[in-house]
Amino acid sequence: MLGGGLFDAEPLFVPGASFVLLAVVSQAWVRVSARGAGVRRTLSPLRVQEDEPITLTLHATSGITPFPGGTIEEPLLSGSASPLLSGRSADIRIQARFARRGRRRLVPPVLVIRDPLGLSERRVSGSETVDLLVLPRTSPVDVVADGTPRSAGHARAMVAGSAEVELDGLRSYRPGAPASRIHWPALARGAGLLERHLRPEGDGRPLIVLDPRAPQRPEDLDAAVRAAASLCLALARAGGCVIMLPGDRRAVGLDAGLGTWPALHARLALVEATQPVPPFAAAAARAGTVYYVAARTGDRPARVLERIGGPRVLVVPGELPGHRAAFAVSGCRGYAMAPARRPKAAAA
Repeated sequence: MLGGGLFDAEPLFVPGASFVLLAVVSQAWVRVSARGAGVRRTLSPLRVQEDEPITLTLHATSGITPFPGGTIEEPLLSGSASPLLSGRSADIRIQARFARRGRRRLVPPVLVIRDPLGLSERRVSGSETVDLLVLPRTSPVDVVADGTPRSAGHARAMVAGSAEVELDGLRSYRPGAPASRIHWPALARGAGLLERHLRPEGDGRPLIVLDPRAPQRPEDLDAAVRAAASLCLALARAGGCVIMLPGDRRAVGLDAGLGTWPALHARLALVEATQPVPPFAAAAARAGTVYYVAARTGDRPARVLERIGGPRVLVVPGELPGHRAAFAVSGCRGYAMAPARRPKAAAA
């Protein structure tokens, strides 16, 4: 229209007026459609395990008029094509997966309304921020033995936590005591009917200690956390266990009913390398096997286990030089450590 006025070219007024009208209509259509428009994200559940699919639904509604066009910007669609809008409403289902554990804060989706020619655009943001907890995945414990029956049996015993009770001496047989507690060798030697006295069950359950310090790679810490979670389930189903997480002063019990497992699983998802290692005073006095799960492979975890006198298993990412693994779980390997040497009593 400006060119038609400057050069007295009347034919230019018709397309000029058309373009002005098109711009005005596009601007008005986008403004009216954006007034009262909104976008809502529905996500369930709010806890998901690593690599498990999670489904979310995006529901977009227009204002007075239908959408002229546009897209929905969703953080979980990073790098993917955004869904296109049309009509008065749109429901879009998305499947997402998370490869690593931890808390994920999902910012609200954004509804981008624009006309087909891209002359006008309005952005409408959702109102809800979602906190999603990604839990560490668990896997079965695989026995690794050298092929001999004795080695395979020892490895299975370690995995099953068979050292949860230890012999604490002999005492006179009490009527009604189980026959499995009778000490038959003593009866054969003529010492009479004796029964084995076992340490209390609470002191003999396997203990899992998670040490997140100084991993060589972030993946090593994730592997250690997954191994600790997998051992928790395996030992709990075999009769029960206790676990000490970073920052804890007391161990948390877990039995075959898995009543405390959801809370433990959530805490394992949030373990960081900067958290303090649990104290070892309680571990050193336990009768059952201590499973020390460390995020770093090296001499430091082995030196830490020297303070523990009972059965000890070191679980680390990768391989420990000079040792043969008894089992593998979640990218880590478990090694039975030799019993700690106790100082000999001084001669009188």
